[in-house]
Amino acid sequence: QVQLVESGGGLVQPGGSLRLSCAASGNIFSINVMAWYRQAPGKERELVATITSSGLSTNYADSAKGRFTISRDNAKSTVYLQMNSLKPEDTAVYYCKGHITVGSWPRREYVYWGQGTQVTVSS
Repeated sequence: QVQLVESGGGLVQPGGSLRLSCAASGNIFSINVMAWYRQAPGKERELVATITSSGLSTNYADSAKGRFTISRDNAKSTVYLQMNSLKPEDTAVYYCKGHITVGSWPRREYVYWGQGTQVTVSS
């Protein structure tokens, strides 16, 4: 079993910052591409940012460029999303997604999702 657990969400005023964390645990051989998604009420889930296994390559949605930073600590099996200059339109449930190779044989890569963490930007 593999689990992804997000944390760090909450209520923040416009212009504020939050750092989300997503910790992976369980029967893991390797953690490959990781990503953050978000889903606002009444809208489809959308990609926010991705990061490769080495952490050397990242990509961002246009809405996140210049304000959000995705990073990872492979020693802690954790990926982060630093969100600055938050806007009310950033309000959403944020989900972590991981492409993870399981430790048991035959080793295969599966996609796992966390349960989500609520981010609310409001004055």
